[in-house]
Amino acid sequence: MVGRDPLGGSCSLIPYSLQRIGDQLMSIRIKARSGESAEQMLRRFKKLCEKEGLTKDVKKHAYYEKPSERRRRAQRKSAKRMQKVGPPPRRA
Repeated sequence: MVGRDPLGGSCSLIPYSLQRIGDQLMSIRIKARSGESAEQMLRRFKKLCEKEGLTKDVKKHAYYEKPSERRRRAQRKSAKRMQKVGPPPRRA
């Protein structure tokens, strides 16, 4: 991850990850700032991945979830939300 520029420039750490947006793959790239350590860059990269929802997506797709389980989870989430907020008002 740490490498030298072939032209003799300073070290740069460019970690990247792939994220699917629709049918396109987008990469998250981090370039070194002046005087920034590798740990600081890694921290910045992790925050960016978290902000983009990449870590959440990776955890969600770590295991296969059957469509019936997905629907059941969505129904439980909806029921929990309805219990918290209440049912929508009825129209007369």
